[in-house]
Amino acid sequence: MEDKNSTVKDTALAYKIREASSENRKPGLILLLHGVGSNEDDLFSLASKFPTEFVVVSARAPYTIAPGRYAWFQVDMSAGKPVINPEQAEKSRQVLNIFVKQLIELYDINADEVFIGGFSQGGIMSYSVGLTFPEKFKGIFILSSRLLPEVKPLIKPGPALAQLRVFIAHGKQDAVLRLSYADEAKDYLRGLTPNLVYHEYEMGHTINERELDDLSIWLQTSLEKNAY
Repeated sequence: MEDKNSTVKDTALAYKIREASSENRKPGLILLLHGVGSNEDDLFSLASKFPTEFVVVSARAPYTIAPGRYAWFQVDMSAGKPVINPEQAEKSRQVLNIFVKQLIELYDINADEVFIGGFSQGGIMSYSVGLTFPEKFKGIFILSSRLLPEVKPLIKPGPALAQLRVFIAHGKQDAVLRLSYADEAKDYLRGLTPNLVYHEYEMGHTINERELDDLSIWLQTSLEKNAY
């Protein structure tokens, strides 16, 4: 198994990768998306938490805020609630769709074992990509995030979406993206897929060890026979 400490830049997005350890099966893919103002190093530090049967890729968002700080789209919180740049959010959704295809081809990924997930704005993009291209993913995991109202018209109910596995986790004391965002997304998705897991934790806008343990267990079940 190899950890690449340098960032790879020959695809639609720059990224870091931890390759899978098993040589007896085609690996699955876990694609990690960081929050606004961060970069690919952030969630890549969690790569060891995930099953070794997966290639783990941490992507860099395409819009630069400052040196070493990136975003999937601009967002203004000055009004007390998020106001996004919808054109940038849509561009990132399309770029991520292309990026996933590139990774599957580059690393000979099992296309039936592809997961996308992230924290905060990275979770927003995981919702946006996973729910609008559900046939390309086995599951999405959403950490301290929200579902964009702008994306809902693009979500089409059907067999592919009904089989999509969804993990939602949020802090009860989140002052950046309030807990109600997670609750609203949960209620919306209940009617689209039965494969939904929801957790709340005693924390703010962050990631804790218990959450990572729950996520790891959820991911591991995908390797079991007949997992959905």
